[in-house]
Amino acid sequence: MLKLYYAPATCALASHIALEEAGAAYTIERVDFKANQQNSAEYLKVNPKGRVPALITDHGVLTETPAVLAFIAQSFPKAKLAPLDDVFAFAQAQAFNSYLCSTLHVAHAHKMRGYRWATEESSFADMKRMIPKTVGASFALVERDMLKGPWVMGEAFSICDIYLFTMAQWLEGDGVDLATLPKVVDHRNRVAARPAVKKVLEAEA
Repeated sequence: MLKLYYAPATCALASHIALEEAGAAYTIERVDFKANQQNSAEYLKVNPKGRVPALITDHGVLTETPAVLAFIAQSFPKAKLAPLDDVFAFAQAQAFNSYLCSTLHVAHAHKMRGYRWATEESSFADMKRMIPKTVGASFALVERDMLKGPWVMGEAFSICDIYLFTMAQWLEGDGVDLATLPKVVDHRNRVAARPAVKKVLEAEA
């Protein structure tokens, strides 16, 4: 059985939702970030990166959201969470998820984890001031060019929608003007209405 290590209000939400949407048999274990459990010796044996998600599989531990999402989609093909029969379309899905991971999430992280890039308090404050602009610009690109509609990849719901929904949970906290992102907000509302998503949000509350 699969086992997911997660923390509430993190990107691990995407992996949790994907497992539920896939109909997978899995268990979850919460990592308490407030208690710095992610840096405990016990957890670092699971994931030396000290981050979530970490998915325990029969093959070993898998980390990084795009990789975990792809693994789930490929492991449960009947759920049709990715265009697995189309090599190029699957690569496009990977490209979208990689953008969320490498650009959008990194922009968001400057708000709380400026210590990864600087040491001066004034630098941290400057990074925080930039969040609405940098995160907003990333979402604007999604709104304008990357969200095909009604779902990210077009007509079929996929792991891309799950990941975008997860990132969109942070819009208000990042000070992004929702009025500039009508498609993203509509997408977030439709994903939130899915039974699997409701179940996961309740479990993580």
